[in-house]
Amino acid sequence: MADDQVLADMLTMLERSPGVLALRVCVIELLLERERYADGLAHCGIALAAEPGNAQVLGLMTRCTAALSGTPATPVVSSAQAPTGFDWAAAEDQVGDIIAPAFVDAAPTEFVTDDDAATVARPTLRLADVGGMAEVKQQLDLTLFGPLRNPELAAAYGTSARGGLLLYGPPGCGKTFLASAVAGELGANFYPIEITDILDIYTGASERNVHSVFEMARRNAPCVLFLDEVDALGHKRSQMQASSTMRTVVNQLLTELDSATRGNEGVFVLGATNHPWDVDVALRRPGRFDRMIFVGLPDVAARQAILHYHLRDRPVAGIDLAALAARTDGLSGADLAHVCTAATQLAMADSVRTGQVRPIGMPDLDATLAQVRPSTGAWFESARNVVEFANGDGSYDDLARYLKRMKQR
Repeated sequence: MADDQVLADMLTMLERSPGVLALRVCVIELLLERERYADGLAHCGIALAAEPGNAQVLGLMTRCTAALSGTPATPVVSSAQAPTGFDWAAAEDQVGDIIAPAFVDAAPTEFVTDDDAATVARPTLRLADVGGMAEVKQQLDLTLFGPLRNPELAAAYGTSARGGLLLYGPPGCGKTFLASAVAGELGANFYPIEITDILDIYTGASERNVHSVFEMARRNAPCVLFLDEVDALGHKRSQMQASSTMRTVVNQLLTELDSATRGNEGVFVLGATNHPWDVDVALRRPGRFDRMIFVGLPDVAARQAILHYHLRDRPVAGIDLAALAARTDGLSGADLAHVCTAATQLAMADSVRTGQVRPIGMPDLDATLAQVRPSTGAWFESARNVVEFANGDGSYDDLARYLKRMKQR
């Protein structure tokens, strides 16, 4: 019965946060344990629609399909591994002979990806290494780095950098990257945590996991503890009357945040969420996530850096990054990554068809851009409603100003 309650709680959380792939994977695994293969297969389809080719989901889908058909599961082979008759060794030699300039302009500041989750590391990334986002960097400097770099002045003004900071905004816009850069800027360890590192099917285990995470951060101080998808982990308890398991997890998180604020000067907690309006109000009180910074869509400099990052290790020629960045206003970082991947697939398909390898060029990117639409439209619709009807305390004034600027473009 307890197991069924855990699954019910997880399904409730998934309804609130349907875009969290890690949460859906947990649900699929629970359904497999309970031999509900048809339900698991349905969730696999939803997950693959959001992230095609995800190896973990493909493996789970194979297990569901095999169980339903009564046949043993076989490993999933990606299309890159499947034999096609194409001479890839010869293709690599041809790629090596491409001498045309990859980019027509100088390389921008690199847009660095995040490290693997659930590992403590000392990142080398700094804010200067993150392309664009000048307004966000300025807010970080005023909110966080200013007090840390000038402790005596901060004390004179009665302020400090203690507590937590919540980064919020549309999905796929670099919140995790910024968190890693914050740790690098502070010269601190970086400890990224996802919801799957916390939740457990056994009673009390999730709460123990929360405590263990904070203890790990304290042992590795100075440390930036980064909690991703805070809205899924710290959802409003008023909306979880039927989910006693998750209510106790939120209570434990509140306890640990208070402890970190009072007695752990070397631990700074950063959170990220796409839906700050769903975060429990107690988590937003002073000493917890009492400060918020809006991370919007990448500006032109950030877009140029993102495009360069995703194309730099691929065979490209004649790519005008400045022109592409100017044409991709409104796309998130994830959208831009998809553009680069899709353009690569076009060039590969053409190479396979003709038997001659050619680099990725502007025509491939032009063709892809004609088909790609911004993925953040639904998020901004929700954000407009929040600004209009739920901003009485001014928490989302920066979001309101951003939406106003978008409307004026």
